[in-house]
Amino acid sequence: MDLSKLSAEFREHLAPLANAMDGDPAVLRQGLDFLAQRELLALRRPHAFGGPEVDEATFRQFQIEVARTSGALAFLQTQHQSAVGMLARSPNEILKQQWLPRMASGERMLGIGFSQLRRPGPPMMTATPDGDGYRLDGHVPWVTGHGFFSHFIIAAERPDGRAVFAVVPFTNAEGITFSEPMRLAAMGAAQTVTAEVQGLVVSPDDIVFLQPKGWIQRSDLINVTLQGFFALGCARAGLDILALNAERKQTAFMFEALAQLQEEWEALSHAMAARPDEQEYEARLQLRASAIDLMARCAHAGVVSSSGAANSLGHPAQRVWRESIVFTVSAQTTDIMAASLARLASARRLSPGPSV
Repeated sequence: MDLSKLSAEFREHLAPLANAMDGDPAVLRQGLDFLAQRELLALRRPHAFGGPEVDEATFRQFQIEVARTSGALAFLQTQHQSAVGMLARSPNEILKQQWLPRMASGERMLGIGFSQLRRPGPPMMTATPDGDGYRLDGHVPWVTGHGFFSHFIIAAERPDGRAVFAVVPFTNAEGITFSEPMRLAAMGAAQTVTAEVQGLVVSPDDIVFLQPKGWIQRSDLINVTLQGFFALGCARAGLDILALNAERKQTAFMFEALAQLQEEWEALSHAMAARPDEQEYEARLQLRASAIDLMARCAHAGVVSSSGAANSLGHPAQRVWRESIVFTVSAQTTDIMAASLARLASARRLSPGPSV
């Protein structure tokens, strides 16, 4: 995959649609179709099912470029990419044959809905053995891609604490109904909804896999930096706006700020690309908090350099600022929250001004 060429194509064809994609599902679908036409929707698909099974570094750079271009498109397509990865690890060969060969081109589209496993207390979704399958009951608080994906992978907790992952319809059907799309500050076009599940029966053919009790917590510990690549992409989007404003206004202080932030971005990007999964957890956690912090400052720089125009809902700086909110809290754990707040609380403070 030629990432430089791909980045140029994103800048030419998708970036001009970014504001519209944020608020209009029809335009966002155009962006998704752009990726589908280039078979970019299943980058981690195994070679046995058509590939391309790109390496980790390439996949993360792709995610940076998509997030730099459009937060809504990045947010939507990553649901499907995650589903591809889950199916690739499934022992269910029938399900893999049904889905994987047709997922890169968008012929079959699949979302995910398992954040409820992170919630403390009684399980929000339960899976009760029912013959060879399960009866699912409960509430799914977040499912993105309604109207884009025909199905999604749901997760529910068995009585023994293990989690069942299964493919279910993403349309109102017997046993499952969906809310209207949520009104969100950013990425509303991605159509995030809640689901109410009562007596939805899934057969063995629907089951992706079972995961042990506490799986998502362990996964979060391992993958703590992964959402940080979207933050890096959003930070680049803020820097793109700052660079455009600096060129337009020819102000030295904008160029100075741009150079400083770009240097910091390059250093953090290099650190995150250097296999952070091999580092200690605390180091990886701090990389994630650093990405969130830098993203917020770069997005804010885009706002500041755009002056009053940034208050317009149609301005790119306004969109990127709102996207930074989403990428701040995506897949947030208590540890990520604590690390992010610690950075905010210990941020460098300006010296007090003279008394008046």
